[in-house]
Amino acid sequence: MPIALDATDRLLLNALQGDARLTSSELAERAHLSQSPCWRRVKRLEDTGLISGYSARLDRRALGWGVMAFATITIDSQDEALSLAFEATVRDIPEVVMCHGVSGPEDFVLVVVAQDLDAYSALMQHKLRRLPGVKHVRTSFSLQEVKALQGMPVPA
Repeated sequence: MPIALDATDRLLLNALQGDARLTSSELAERAHLSQSPCWRRVKRLEDTGLISGYSARLDRRALGWGVMAFATITIDSQDEALSLAFEATVRDIPEVVMCHGVSGPEDFVLVVVAQDLDAYSALMQHKLRRLPGVKHVRTSFSLQEVKALQGMPVPA
């Protein structure tokens, strides 16, 4: 069940999504609060799970990941143990930056990065096709990133 948010909560969430390095003083100033009440509100947002962590957004190309691919995977059966084994194994592949179980003809969609097409081919042959229960893998390559994940929309 969604947590009720007031205008100040929404302002804090949007400010932190925009720049999680804001000092408590800067954040309090933006929210028109003193530091202690501001800190208590942020702590409550963390405790309720609305804020699940803080991180830096890294540029994949600057890190040498020139290829981004979307791999849709069908597994052999809907057996729970097989799905759990697949999920556990995929979590250990650093090049898989996202994995979602999905509805439709495929079972999983993976977002994968690689240095180049040769590296993706090797990753496909040596890791992705060898994931537990993999029956079929279909890859689509990103040609242009139109909009990257910048954060979650905070509902009014």
